[in-house]
Amino acid sequence: MARVIFYSKPGCKGGTKQKVLLTAAGHEVIPQNLLTEAWTVERLRSFFGDRPVAEWFNLSAPKIKSGEVVPEKIDAETALTLMLKEPLLIRRPLLEVGDRREVGFDVQKIDTWIGLQAVDESLQEISDKLMKQDLQNCSHGPGHHHHNH
Repeated sequence: MARVIFYSKPGCKGGTKQKVLLTAAGHEVIPQNLLTEAWTVERLRSFFGDRPVAEWFNLSAPKIKSGEVVPEKIDAETALTLMLKEPLLIRRPLLEVGDRREVGFDVQKIDTWIGLQAVDESLQEISDKLMKQDLQNCSHGPGHHHHNH
């Protein structure tokens, strides 16, 4: 069982499902607000590993949907500067277990890393349903916009 520090946007349905899946697998989930966290360039950068810069972004962010920010045309330094100014641009969730950090919720990768099998039968059905869903993307569907108040 792992202690998972889970950075996400409070109230996001996708994040809630991801936390349920982790908890059902017996992990201790420590939720953190990605939007109010005091990020530094170095710390934020450590979650992205060797992924291409375009994969660091939350493609549902308003500035990306509007075309104001084009992830494929941005270098790492610019990307991190933009993300520190506007955390909504950061792909979610950011996960930290011990000294390893990851971005996004790739079910296969996380299952291999810390395990996502439910710890008892009563949770198995919930886990099975969640693992069949797309847990990478915001689950609100097209037309839904996140507004920060």
